Amino acid sequence: MQITVEALTKTYTTWNRGSTFAEVVKSLVHRNKTEVHALKGIDFSIAEGELVGFLGPNGAGKSTTLKILTGVLFPTSGRVSVMDVCPWKDRKRYVAGIGAVFGQKSQLVWDIPPVDSFLMNQAIYRIPDADFKRTMDRLTGMLDVRTQMNQPTRNLSLGERMKCEFIMAMLHNPRIVFLDEPTIGLDVIAKDRIREFIQEMNKDGVTFILTTHDLGDVERLARRVIVVNHGSIVFDDGIAQLKRHFGAKKIVSAATLSPCLCDQAGSELAPPAGVTLLNRLSATDVELECDTSLMALPDLIGHITSRYGLRDLSVQELPIETVIKEIYNRG
Repeated sequence: MQITVEALTKTYTTWNRGSTFAEVVKSLVHRNKTEVHALKGIDFSIAEGELVGFLGPNGAGKSTTLKILTGVLFPTSGRVSVMDVCPWKDRKRYVAGIGAVFGQKSQLVWDIPPVDSFLMNQAIYRIPDADFKRTMDRLTGMLDVRTQMNQPTRNLSLGERMKCEFIMAMLHNPRIVFLDEPTIGLDVIAKDRIREFIQEMNKDGVTFILTTHDLGDVERLARRVIVVNHGSIVFDDGIAQLKRHFGAKKIVSAATLSPCLCDQAGSELAPPAGVTLLNRLSATDVELECDTSLMALPDLIGHITSRYGLRDLSVQELPIETVIKEIYNRG
């Protein structure tokens, strides 16, 4: 395995000073100690060439895990091996094999063109001229920024800047890349181009670990999802298994001939067992969640048709947003 994490824990110690004047004065002599268990013994491994979505709500332990994996933080206990290196013990050798793209933190120098920042990275990583030119030509061609990379970074649009951020991170041909909100704030076209670039680099064998709140990125890119909550891993499997995690649920949008799930007076009627009314667009247009382990889809369709008449109907998989929210709540 390229990345191995075993029994990883991280405990932060904080000191409560208090808020009242008396408590503040008392804290000069004695403060109450509080321990925050950010990670509670998590285990996982990632093989070379995987593209993994690493998800979790704020405060779940996601950022702490990634900081340990990049060597920024020391854990309280546990073992981490990335490319046969301990990230925080051999930083110089380790960082030569990893890259990072942060949607809210730029690696580019604001007042100079990206190409000058690229040359700075060439010097830092001691990339031979021939390798540097070959890699830069390939990446700038893939992301179509040959003209933009010669303009000052401050003059670039967000989408153009993010493309240059990816080039900056990939110039030294890292084997593992950490992505933190890589498409935040981008328009649809720029998002698609960035996602295509990630997929193309992943085909070349680059391992990506993606943290994001944009679940469109996860659904489009990741083949595996690790969900962490309250310092523990609550899910680790593929996208398809993630959607099946809470049973065989479907979203049914129905347009009926007569008012659906309500009586003539307009009062709501209880849906059949296994069916939940998610949204009512109008008296005759409803969105339902059907747990097919409790009520088969043909039975639900027959129920709606016989009672209310059917004009139109569509069936969709449970949205990944709903599944993730359920996991967070249970976690």
